[in-house]
Amino acid sequence: MGLISNGSTIFDNGSMASGFGSSMVFIKKLTASSSATLSFVDGSDGVVLDDTYKEYVFTFNNIHPATDGSQFQINFRDGDTDYDAVKTTTFFQAYHQESGGSAGLQYATALDLAQSTSFQNITGSLGNQNDECGSGIVELFNPSSTTFVKHFITRENGQQYNEQSVSVFTAGYCNTTSAIDGVQFKMSSGNIDAGDICLYGIA
Repeated sequence: MGLISNGSTIFDNGSMASGFGSSMVFIKKLTASSSATLSFVDGSDGVVLDDTYKEYVFTFNNIHPATDGSQFQINFRDGDTDYDAVKTTTFFQAYHQESGGSAGLQYATALDLAQSTSFQNITGSLGNQNDECGSGIVELFNPSSTTFVKHFITRENGQQYNEQSVSVFTAGYCNTTSAIDGVQFKMSSGNIDAGDICLYGIA
């Protein structure tokens, strides 16, 4: 038995018909090894970051800093060679100590940006002990648009240097009508000791 809407078959015998829904298409994986930066540039080394997809997703897995208390950061390139797109963002986090002694939810005004070219923190202050790291996702919407600003959303959970779990939520936009053709990740201090980042297009 099928499900039909406006003359089109959506489900047929329990399966979604071709052309409906979405899927993640793997594009590129970068692995850190004491890396200063990890960069995804459209047209370079197999990277696609253009109008092929309206949405791109980065997953970062087990990002481990070389320097204790460093934040994982992101920035965007809007046509030249520098990662300095002007951004306005918001940042809030939930935290809970291993000891159970402290927990809370806070909007961190010092960690958001207002028309800034600086890198945006997308984690808390990660620990560099062997069992400490952070993982999460970044969603970037329609980066090739030359009409609208480029919105992005990030979501991460990590173990901080002070033995607490911190869930970080950031969002914002690159305030430019130029296409975003590159995305770069780095630590606020020191190298990315280990971890990987994968890029997907949303079809």
